[in-house]
Amino acid sequence: MITKITTFALILLIVSVTALPALGEDDETNFIALDHGYTVDYYKSYGAPVIQASITGDPVLERGETADLKIKIANAGSISGFKRLNANQKRINDSIEETIALKEMGEEEECTTAKNIEATLQSETKYIEVESTGNFQNLEELETGHIALLSYSIKVDGNAPSGNYELLLPVTYQYQSNVRTVTADAVNLGITDVDYAREYKTKTETLKIPISIKSEPKFEVTNVSGNLMQGESKVVNVTYKNTRETVAKDAFARIIVMSPLSTEKATVRLGDIDPGEEKTASFEVKADSDAIVKKYGVNSEIKYLDDDGDTKFSESMKVDLPLKATEQKFSITGIAILLIIVIALYQIVSVHRKRNQNDENVSGDENE
Repeated sequence: MITKITTFALILLIVSVTALPALGEDDETNFIALDHGYTVDYYKSYGAPVIQASITGDPVLERGETADLKIKIANAGSISGFKRLNANQKRINDSIEETIALKEMGEEEECTTAKNIEATLQSETKYIEVESTGNFQNLEELETGHIALLSYSIKVDGNAPSGNYELLLPVTYQYQSNVRTVTADAVNLGITDVDYAREYKTKTETLKIPISIKSEPKFEVTNVSGNLMQGESKVVNVTYKNTRETVAKDAFARIIVMSPLSTEKATVRLGDIDPGEEKTASFEVKADSDAIVKKYGVNSEIKYLDDDGDTKFSESMKVDLPLKATEQKFSITGIAILLIIVIALYQIVSVHRKRNQNDENVSGDENE
């Protein structure tokens, strides 16, 4: 009988060493609870972590923006109460046991601490991309009443519709669900210097992160009229359209030309441009006389004030300007010179003819 008991105790000892590697205080999260025969439960706590998340800073983003998103997570967990359980240990004085029970209740207060937190930001819309690098983030623990910052990089599509969006932040964490006091009988398992057996639960919840994409104008060139001429200044009309949902206030159109083209006035005021409205800017552009005949592409942009009164610039737009060769025309002066030359030639020929006739007449008289 003694041999059997000794063998059983040895088996339990081996199991305790191999199956309970995290029995101490250093790694309580992975702790596998001792059999209830070696623990006693004095108190049950009612509480758990409550994880909340929000953006730090301005949640309003702009189209085409790459933003470093700072998300604040907070633990607002609280304990609503404790329940004293009908538990006791043999051979322990009641007053001493009550002191032990109160110590366990103090350990139960850790039920609101979230441990091994893992968070990954996700986007459900094609207009917002969460960069994969650094997307997975983790925290060792977050006690109740404390906050931590997570940082993610996102990119907003340049054609994203304005409005409200939600990013998803799935968060997985573990928390202490129960604490049991280890009895003296655990010494028979070879376990010493361990006062409590802790049980943990894993919880996954998805937090919603609201953001907004700012409404702003967007422009496109809808028409270009007018042709350039070599060596001449010509007026070119460029029509712009506001294709978005917000008015562009006090707008100015500008073209950027380079040699062999030039202009004395590159900026034209358009005024307010309402959503869907078109306005035309007239630019006087000069082409050098030796400019190559072809279609020139010049850049154009619009400067305007947004709803907050801040100065904004549109994306660069391409304006195609065709260049034609100078028409060959005779001026009045040229025609006059040509007439003078013709008359002069006529006079020379007439004089030459008269001289020949005179020479012939003189020769005839001598022969007679």
